[in-house]
Amino acid sequence: MSEEAKGVTDTKSNDGSLLGDKQFEGSAPSASVDVSKRSQHAYFSVWDMHAYYGESYIVQGVSFNIREGEIVALLGRNGAGKTSTLRAIARLDDPQLKHGEIWLDHKPLHDMKAYQAAQNGIGLVPEDRRIIQGLTVEENLQLAQIAPPIGWSLERIYDLFPRLAERRKQEGTTLSGGEQQMLALARILARDIKLLLLDEPYEGLAPVIVHEIERTLEEIKSLGMTTIIVEQNAIAALHLADRAIILDMGEVVFDGTAQEVLDNKELRHEYLAI
Repeated sequence: MSEEAKGVTDTKSNDGSLLGDKQFEGSAPSASVDVSKRSQHAYFSVWDMHAYYGESYIVQGVSFNIREGEIVALLGRNGAGKTSTLRAIARLDDPQLKHGEIWLDHKPLHDMKAYQAAQNGIGLVPEDRRIIQGLTVEENLQLAQIAPPIGWSLERIYDLFPRLAERRKQEGTTLSGGEQQMLALARILARDIKLLLLDEPYEGLAPVIVHEIERTLEEIKSLGMTTIIVEQNAIAALHLADRAIILDMGEVVFDGTAQEVLDNKELRHEYLAI
């Protein structure tokens, strides 16, 4: 990160106002602060999160809040720490969370394993989709509902994804890339989730399929589902999102509205190369 990027003029709060480094660092929890009380105004909160892959320091003091029903675009260049932040929130083994707190609907996710976080409302759609080989579309969905909490019914899922209804008896791994993305998303909706985490949902898809996935996400947005989307197609993500958080070298350098990023050419060039 450049010296200018570390300066007062480059870091903003979630209302778009300017913050200096000292002020931002001061928002992290200390031993004397009851974080559960501090996060009561937010549906989801991350406080001073630090995460590592082995000795590699990837997520470096990330903090932000999300209100219920908000869609947040988590943006940055390749290697900025976006996917690592999602994985840490989902409580996967890598990266390893070594410091910080993660709260969802007043529950401490930082004390949980990945399966416990999933049981408490985290739904991660990973970049590689992870469709289970040897199972049909419908079997993939049924497997997601084998244990509570159960989310959408198969009928409701097929209403949102008519292509999946047509291919319900087809093996999931033989679907096209766009259809596999639909199945990965549908599988999460089959669970009763509180926070949807989308990692590169448009990756590798033809433009016509991207538009179809966008329409699906717009429908999900209309239902008020709280969502964090990581996407290299930043403009598409910004048009979907209410807010934007930009990471650079594992640190938050901007937290404001999506429209602010769309309107700020200099900011986009500096951190998103667009």
